[in-house]
Amino acid sequence: MPATSATLEWRVEEACRNAWPALREVLLDGWLLRFSEGLTRRANSANPLRPVAHANPAGCETLYRRLGLPAIVRVTTLVDSSVDQQLADVGYNREGESCVLYGLLNDVETARYTDVRLLSEPTLEWFAAMAALQNHSPQQATTYQRVLGQIAIPAAFAALPVGDDIVAAAYGVVHNGLLCFESVITGSGWRRRGYSRRIITSLAAWARENGARGACLEVEAGNSAALALYDAIGLRRELYRYHYRREPRANGS
Repeated sequence: MPATSATLEWRVEEACRNAWPALREVLLDGWLLRFSEGLTRRANSANPLRPVAHANPAGCETLYRRLGLPAIVRVTTLVDSSVDQQLADVGYNREGESCVLYGLLNDVETARYTDVRLLSEPTLEWFAAMAALQNHSPQQATTYQRVLGQIAIPAAFAALPVGDDIVAAAYGVVHNGLLCFESVITGSGWRRRGYSRRIITSLAAWARENGARGACLEVEAGNSAALALYDAIGLRRELYRYHYRREPRANGS
């Protein structure tokens, strides 16, 4: 099948979902409702499991409100366009336009840098660095650790220290022949020095050694710096896009 077939697109969806698991999940009418104490929209939204042509905002609201969360629906271009219109018609507001990138691993830059540490399990030091780099509150940092504790597939956790400080970090997972990059970040005072590129290409080398044949990630469509970096290393194919629809009562929350 061609690399842009729906089969690949749904495989990438699956890999990305497994790379960033939720603390709780509920199946509802072809959607997977994910709950993770409000940490990121992706882990706290309803996600399609197949090319559905309907939404169930009332059902979503009931379940999310039970846990004190706003109802958010992640709408991908893999589902019928009527889904987005149905949500718009009941006042759900659009936000978070993002794209899903893909590249064959043979076309993606790989390298092993001696200053990049690759860990099979995240250490307390790695978690502390990630919390600082992402400006997480103590509660968010705890939830982040719990989310990563749910990962059940092969993973590597990368860190790039300068002196005593970790200035860039990320992790990657391999699922069904696909590498998915997650939490790629460099400290604000350390950008434009190639650190993220070293992190990503080191994870790509690890993934190739562990049988991956393709690589993917999700990125905000307006993040031009990240898009330029991913294009430069070989993630040049935009497979599909998604955005979120948030229930009206939750605006600004």
